[in-house]
Amino acid sequence: MMICQKKETKNYRFLSVVFGLILGTYWLLRPIKDAVFLTMIGENYQPKAKMISLFVVGALVLLYSKLVDRYPRHKLLYGFALFYTCAMLVFAFFICHPTIGLSNKVASSDRILGWAWYMFVESFGSIMVALFWSFVSEITTPEVAKRQYFTVAFGGQLGGFIAPVMAQQMTRLYGTAPTLIIPVIALLSMVVMVMYYVNHLSEYDTGKRFASDQNKQPLEGKPRAGFWEGIRLLFSRPYLFGIFIIVAFYEIVVTILDYHFKVLAKVSYPLTYQLEDYLYTYAMWTNGVALICLFFGVGEVGRRLGLTRTLLLLPILVACAVLTFNVYPSLIVAFTIMVSCKGLNYALIQPSKEQLYIPTSTESKYKAKAWIDMFGSRSAKGMGAAINDFKGVMGNEFFMVMTASISMGLIGVWIIAAIIIGRIHKQALKENRLIC
Repeated sequence: MMICQKKETKNYRFLSVVFGLILGTYWLLRPIKDAVFLTMIGENYQPKAKMISLFVVGALVLLYSKLVDRYPRHKLLYGFALFYTCAMLVFAFFICHPTIGLSNKVASSDRILGWAWYMFVESFGSIMVALFWSFVSEITTPEVAKRQYFTVAFGGQLGGFIAPVMAQQMTRLYGTAPTLIIPVIALLSMVVMVMYYVNHLSEYDTGKRFASDQNKQPLEGKPRAGFWEGIRLLFSRPYLFGIFIIVAFYEIVVTILDYHFKVLAKVSYPLTYQLEDYLYTYAMWTNGVALICLFFGVGEVGRRLGLTRTLLLLPILVACAVLTFNVYPSLIVAFTIMVSCKGLNYALIQPSKEQLYIPTSTESKYKAKAWIDMFGSRSAKGMGAAINDFKGVMGNEFFMVMTASISMGLIGVWIIAAIIIGRIHKQALKENRLIC
């Protein structure tokens, strides 16, 4: 038993490094995404960019749903990682270009590079993180998840902290485009590590797991195979729709807060390199807070509280954040709020939320989860951006009151959804059944 547990810990520490490479890449690209877009296009167009990204990611989810039926999950990780690696090299070339790149300081909505770069980074954050967690959930039992998911999260936050530190220093020395060599190396390393894990470390037979799951009678009925099964499951299964509410309502509220934060940051740091440097600092603080929480045992707090109570922590914190920002709408307050909300989400809520998918079918794990984590998350950000777009047609004071009222209403529904799906999850584990 002791040997098995040591091997289990070793395997999940290995996976934590893989997740660190993925999350580190995302948090390196994110400040560049915002700085490039705000410089090339302008802050007034950011809500529209969020809304357009909804359709881009939606098309990718359709492609992903088709690929899930044809290829093993680890091969999808390889394929998407190599695609993003090649695309980053192309973007690095154009960002360096003297007329269409960052050397051109004239902001205009006609600059296609700024729009394309924004969509590219948004799609990476939606697809690669969701694909990784889907891969891990397929090879993990509920008992192992309780012990090891926070280990994986720790590795992810460590990568999310180290990558912005490296990128900040490299950007100061060499500029934006050369910094993209870091995520290129990270993704190539991730592919090699997943190959090694699948071929040499993983002993969990997903085929046997699938066969075992097929013999269980789901609480909400069995899914069917098919291209559109993911979205059908999402809107026909209360459990999956409850997860969607948790994911979507968080994204809507945080998108509203994030827009306030980015506008204040752009005013305080008008030059591209200044804004990029500040956003790298924000990335380091966000992942640093999550890392400290995990280091001092926030996972144990989650285990003691239980899944339902853990899921309730974030909406309560976000509600306090919304009220605080409306009373003290300054950059330092917005910075503190975003770091706290994002840090808690990454350290505690994200690993807990991923456990919700374990007692579900393969169709739910991949197809429905893809719609929730990719398209659902993106559509929620689009809705948040649509709300932000009203700022141009109303006064700032009325806009603040409106967004606060909408946010508090969404948080109330979010809390109810967390309670309901927490109870369903507990019942399924107790009866050793799938949920859907």
